[in-house]
Amino acid sequence: MLSVIEAEEIILNLVRGSNSHRDTEIVDLETANGRVLATAVTGKLDIPHWNNSAMDGYAVRYQDLEDCSPNKPVTLEIVTEIAAGDRPTVEIKSGQAARIFTGAMLPQGADTIVIQENTTREADLVTILQAPQPEEFVRHQGAFYQAGTPLLASGIKIGAAEIAVLATAQCTQLSVYRRPRVAILSTGDELVTPEQTLQPGQIVDSNQYALASFVANNGGIPLKLGIVSDCPEELKSAIAKAIETADLVLSTGGVSVGDYDYVDRILAELGGTLHIRSVAVKPGKPLTVATFDNNCLYFGIPGNPVSALVSCWRFVQPALKQLSGQKNYRSRFVGAVTRHELKAAGKRETYLWGQLHLVDGKYKFALAGGSHSSGNLVNLAQTNGLAIVPVGHKLIKSGEPVTVMLIS
Repeated sequence: MLSVIEAEEIILNLVRGSNSHRDTEIVDLETANGRVLATAVTGKLDIPHWNNSAMDGYAVRYQDLEDCSPNKPVTLEIVTEIAAGDRPTVEIKSGQAARIFTGAMLPQGADTIVIQENTTREADLVTILQAPQPEEFVRHQGAFYQAGTPLLASGIKIGAAEIAVLATAQCTQLSVYRRPRVAILSTGDELVTPEQTLQPGQIVDSNQYALASFVANNGGIPLKLGIVSDCPEELKSAIAKAIETADLVLSTGGVSVGDYDYVDRILAELGGTLHIRSVAVKPGKPLTVATFDNNCLYFGIPGNPVSALVSCWRFVQPALKQLSGQKNYRSRFVGAVTRHELKAAGKRETYLWGQLHLVDGKYKFALAGGSHSSGNLVNLAQTNGLAIVPVGHKLIKSGEPVTVMLIS
């Protein structure tokens, strides 16, 4: 068996050798959410676009107020009023001020804002009760971003904050990486869909739905190919179709050493190169990774639902992110203190699921209650971290440090 680190590096090197993630397309801002920038974005506008006021108050010349104090107030003539969206037409001269509102463009001649709380007003006169700082509450043109310089780098996944930046810079057409197509199929005569009436001995296929959600959340397009029986001919036909139509294939079941586990043999028959057969990890020891001449990357993962998801989180997620063009594709780990005993057999790197919380600036890990069986997906709900018990360790006591892999 390969170690977890060895398996991860093999997988990421296989993705690196693929050209699929270099395919790009143009999308507009309305449909850019969740996509990954293929080229750096450079804006044509300064941000802010012009000098503007950060507060409601009065636009003034600082030199008129240098000696202002509560004991020596200064009265100025209000010569104009500027709301957000107005274009000022009056230049502020010595002894003058403009009534101005948050976001409004600064008029010529003014260089400072006096907030309205530090003033009193009578008709067209405003009395300044306290001297401002030079250029106080002025947002200067280009203070946040200068036109012509890099705005967002390639490889960034676009979310709400990036959408706001792009909209402000009026960047409405974006070059993004094509989302990888991921075929998903479940193998096993025992499986039925959630819509079917369950008969004795049968198992509901949750993997098809869980993995489709996993793929969509990580930037891919899930192609649900359904349940395939354990008939070698049917399985070979389904796998061949998946390899033909997808950039990445996820099949569950059929990769162990049972009499009905045909996947590895079929992949070889279809011309695949098998790079990984098993990994020293629990859950998820049976892991098949293969490549094909068309650059399709194949993952054969265990059928047990917990093993399937842990395998995806640990091995498939970085590959899928890398394939989609994201720069930050590697798994993230944090140090925490465990609130519960963490037990393992010691022979394989063991992942135990639960919840990670930040308490007084330090991460605490709480083990999910109930059985940590690879078939028990019930207590997997609300999991946001996997505590790692390294090879050679059988116990991490409550209160001791532990490394936790973030999954959300």
